[in-house]
Order: sequence, then structure tokens, then C-alpha cells
Amino acid sequence: MPSVSQNPVPLAPARRILIVDDDAGQRSLLDSCLRSQGFVTITASSGEEALDVLRREDISMMISDVRMPGISGLETLKRARQEKAVLPVLLVTAYADIKEAVGAMRDGALNYLTKPIDLDELVASVRQATGLSRLPSLSFSEDRLLPPGVVAESPLSQALFRDASLVADSDSRILITGESGVGKEVLADVVHGWSPRAAGLLVKVNCAAIPENLLESELFGHQKGAFTGAVAHRTGRFELANNGTIFLDEIAEMSPQLQAKLLRVTQDGRFQRVGSNAEIQVNARILAATNRNLEQEVKSGRFREDLFYRLNVVELNIPPLRERPEDILPLARHFIGEFTKGRARFSSGVIECLEWYPWPGNVRELRNAMERAALLFRGELIMPEHLPNKVREVGARPSASQQVPPPDPERLEEMERNAICATLKKHEYNRTETARALGLSRRALLYKLQRMRELGHQVDSPQP
Repeated sequence: MPSVSQNPVPLAPARRILIVDDDAGQRSLLDSCLRSQGFVTITASSGEEALDVLRREDISMMISDVRMPGISGLETLKRARQEKAVLPVLLVTAYADIKEAVGAMRDGALNYLTKPIDLDELVASVRQATGLSRLPSLSFSEDRLLPPGVVAESPLSQALFRDASLVADSDSRILITGESGVGKEVLADVVHGWSPRAAGLLVKVNCAAIPENLLESELFGHQKGAFTGAVAHRTGRFELANNGTIFLDEIAEMSPQLQAKLLRVTQDGRFQRVGSNAEIQVNARILAATNRNLEQEVKSGRFREDLFYRLNVVELNIPPLRERPEDILPLARHFIGEFTKGRARFSSGVIECLEWYPWPGNVRELRNAMERAALLFRGELIMPEHLPNKVREVGARPSASQQVPPPDPERLEEMERNAICATLKKHEYNRTETARALGLSRRALLYKLQRMRELGHQVDSPQP
């Protein structure tokens, strides 16, 4: 049966959005996200169910997955056009389906979004299609304060945690991506703490730190005598995470054989202990993390495509520290306060070094640098000589005689816009490939595109 839900305090004039997807996690994600923006949502698990809703309900817009059992999203689109010729339809598709989705736009689709869905793009597309103004600014609710030590001073970090707050209420699986050391485990902690599962356990598994022959037993448990050394029954991490959350870090390190077993758990929550034929059912939300490009891992055959899409209902990408410089000093001050119990402060030279150094190791490297400084300093002032050599040498500002006059900011902004537009066109408006070519995180690119769109620049693909 279709379900209808509405935000109790609408943020926008009532618009009824039909969400069609056979994946319950995907439906939950879209539902909670759009409800948070004041939309009325109706969900359907199949194309047949969606067409029945269209005959009975007044719908403002339909969002449909492309691949579904029964009639596909493309066939649902064609039949929906027979029921309501002017209904806006937004397709959700995997990268392997993009050509089909683009072709479907000739059949009346308004646009398409690629998986994993970017929530900013989703809300902007829906608001535009339903005749509403631009996306309003959002803030965290009063009961969703960031934990102590979690910094979100930069616009990119604020957007990231806003997205986390939108998806926390759902049971959707989340893939957390980003370079090594950016804080993927910290984000997992925040999502779990903001979720309805916060009273349950957050069970963490580092898939790279456990030997391959032991990882299956670690995840699913084993029976006594299942293998040499199995002298007692063992409860697996998935069982421990029942009614809570399991965080699978470094998911790309998992072998193909174990990936196949994990796929079953993501589908229906069922698994077998090693050495047992009995099935166990659990209700654990899965958060996964990796510093690798899983799309490339899929193309190279090292990661299962079906598991990739199961885990990647929504992606939360953490930008590297160099792309969010506003976070550097607040993080450094938090760490130095932690290590010195508030007894130290930074000299102006230290501040310059911290701001100029690119931090290739991200937050982890910054934390280590502050721990080193806390061990070496005396008195109350942290000096440049207390920092690691590479931070002091690379981060030091050139002398006044060596400094080059800064370029005109407006000219720099124009050059950046031109580069982004040219790269977008070159990569046929594929955001992921464009970000990679420009050396940006996808989140940073989307933030820049949103600003360009607000200034009236064309950054979206022209419809065929």
C-alpha cells in the first residue's frame, strides 16, 4: 500500500510528491528529505502502484527510479504521461543507466539525478519543478547540536552536516567518502547520534584491520567447531548492532567472496553464522566508508556493482581540509586545548603556518601536529619551532620582499567560473568527472555550482 506523510509544520506551500522506488532505504531517504522541506510525500514500491496512485490522487510531481521489478521507471514514465500529460517527472538512475535516462527526457522526463543522490540537487530540482523559490537556508534543529570537538565553521562543512541531519532520521544506508584522515568515523558518530537508533549500539568494524580469514566470523559470528580454533560460540558484529547501527570502515578492502555475503544482509537483513545453516534476522542500519573511488573499483571488477548501489543510497562526501580552510584554526585550537588542558595559545607565526600549510593528511595530520606541539612547548605560547618541520617550512609566509601582489579577486572568480563551465561541457555535465578533472571534491564543486546558478550563470545540462 502507498504511504502518505507530511511535515507537521510545512516550510513551503503544499506540494504532493510521489516517490517511486523498490528499495525501501531509497524511499525512506527521499521521503525524509522532502518532508523536511515541507512537501507532502506519497511513496510507492513499484511502477504499477505508482500508476494507481496517479489515477486516485492529485500529484504535483513524480520521482521514479529507472530500474525496478515489474514495469521499469521508463515504462512508468510513458504510462504516467497518458494519465497526466504535464506532470513533472524526475528520474533517478545509476551511471550505467544514464543514456537511457537522457533518452527518456525526450519522452517527457523533466530531468534525471544520478545515484548516489545529492540532496541539494534533489531539493533544488523539486522546488524548481513545483514552482517554488530557491532552496531556503537550513540550520540544525535545537536537539541536533554538533558534539564537542566537531567543527563546522566552513560553508562546506555546514552543508555536509545539514545533509547528515536530513538523512539521520531515515534507515537509509549511507556511504561516507573522503580522503584518509578527513573524519569519516566522526561523521558516522554524528549520524548515529542524531538518528532514532541513538539508544542502540554503534558497532564499528575496520575491514582493513582484520585478516580476511577472520573478517567473516567477525561480522557474522561462528558456531563452536566451525573451524580450527573456534572453541566457543561467537556473536558477530551484525547481531550486536541489532536495532542500532553498524559502521563498516574501509569497505573497499573486503574480498569479492565476502562482498557477496554482505549483499544478502543489505537486501533483507538475513545472514548465517559461520558453520551454521540457521538464518538470523537483524535490523541494523549500515554505514560504510572508504577513501577509494568505488565507481572506479566497480569498473575494474574489484567491487561488486550491486553491492555498491545497495550501500550507496546516499553519499556523504567529506571535503579535504585544504578545501575548508575556515575549519583549520578552530580544529587546531580544539586539539591544543585538549592536549594542554587549555593552558596554551598560538603565536601569530603559528597561525600563519597552520593557514598556509595544505594538510595532505587532513584532520588526522593536524591533530598529530598539535599533539607534538603540546609535548614540546613550555610556558603558555605555542611557537613555530614546536610544529613539525614540514608544516613550519611549507606553511611559513614568504618575506615581504618576496611576496607577489595578490591578483584581483573578481578576475580570479571569473577565471574559476570559466574553468568550471569549460570542464562541465567537456565531461557532458557529469558532476563527478568534472570535480575529478578540476581536483575538487564533489561537494566543493556542487557548492560552487550553486553559487554560480544563483548569480545567473548556466551550469546545468541543456535538455536534448
